[in-house]
Amino acid sequence: MTSLTETLNHSVVVFSKNYLPLNRINIRRAIVLLVTGKAEPVDFLTPDTELPVGWQVKSPSLVLQVPPHIRLTMTAQERVWKVPAVNRREVLKRDKHSCQYCGSRHKLTLDHVIPRSKGGKHCWDNIVTACERCNGKKGDRTPEQAGMPLKTRPKAPTHPTVAFANEFWQQQRHS
Repeated sequence: MTSLTETLNHSVVVFSKNYLPLNRINIRRAIVLLVTGKAEPVDFLTPDTELPVGWQVKSPSLVLQVPPHIRLTMTAQERVWKVPAVNRREVLKRDKHSCQYCGSRHKLTLDHVIPRSKGGKHCWDNIVTACERCNGKKGDRTPEQAGMPLKTRPKAPTHPTVAFANEFWQQQRHS
């Protein structure tokens, strides 16, 4: 038998009204959304066994089956999300704090893929994280001229909801 504390440590995936996976929330928040009618269960029964899926939460006046997925019943105003400014913290976060040439995680700097002296812009598509050694080795050249291919192509960060949705569907394919 699972204790209430163990049950409350689980999380629930929240879908928008049009079934876009938005984020993961704790069971307490899911209970509030379900009880107030702001959300409804999704995949409440497994198709093969017809048994409830999720967690049962009991109070003195209510027994609630909390499913692993819920769908919002109301349309939320979409918050405007702006692409963050190009700065060291955001570039390091995007590049997972590793050099985009050798993979090192030490003495990291920012590098313009196409050097500014060659017309390169200070934008998301032209800046990567590089360790001091690789940045010095590349110098005032392009990665092709220096013979240093990039591990990943630089691009602007994606909207957090889109990133969560992509991650969610990838996990669903592999489970």
